[in-house]
Amino acid sequence: MVLGYIIFFSLLGSVGSVLISALFLVFPDKIQKGLIPKCISFATGTLLGAAFLGLIPHAAEDFGDVRLTLLMVLVGLIIFFILEKFVIWRHCHDDHCHVHEASGSLIMIGDAFHNFVDGIVIAATFTTSIPLGITTAFSVITHEIPQEVGDFAILLKNNYTKKRAFMLNIISGLSSFAGAILAYFFMSSLTNATPYIMSISAASFIYVAISDLIPHLQEHTNPKESIIQILLILAGISAIYFMSHTH
Repeated sequence: MVLGYIIFFSLLGSVGSVLISALFLVFPDKIQKGLIPKCISFATGTLLGAAFLGLIPHAAEDFGDVRLTLLMVLVGLIIFFILEKFVIWRHCHDDHCHVHEASGSLIMIGDAFHNFVDGIVIAATFTTSIPLGITTAFSVITHEIPQEVGDFAILLKNNYTKKRAFMLNIISGLSSFAGAILAYFFMSSLTNATPYIMSISAASFIYVAISDLIPHLQEHTNPKESIIQILLILAGISAIYFMSHTH
């Protein structure tokens, strides 16, 4: 039962997000530029909601110690800051950022690494609680879609064919499935590590939202656009709250 959920949602988060993001390329550039900030706003809300309403409370419950949980989240934030300094980890959504100045193959390696970790997160949360797993997977999916759109755009600009760009994104995305399956079969022997994984995962969600997604949204200063962003962030948080309390 749990394995079925893990397989379905890890594939949905990997292959599904690539398929959905590929559809964005069909739209004209003007429509894409209007949709992507909205997707990022909603993704920001789901990431923060999953971290603060799902992962951290469950980790604290398993630890039986709120201070230890928050310490692990803090450690996770420092780890991801260090990783960002040495590894292509950050989900950049700007065609001209320092990450996208790298080669297409290097971008895919960085994404495959991050997707692999996402798979571990999905498996760890499902083995703890199915509702928590669903909300976490939903958060992963929502923030993967705008990132995959950016990857497609960069690969095409680097003279990759649409077919090759699509296949590279699929291969990179499948690393999430691999991470989820490996984590599931080894998680039984690492039960005590689950709250640590959830704490670090929460730190990952918070870090991506705060250091990457929100700064991108701050580039849009139009009052109407800002209100829409706030509403979509709140909608993302509400969606996580609703999902975690309905199941």
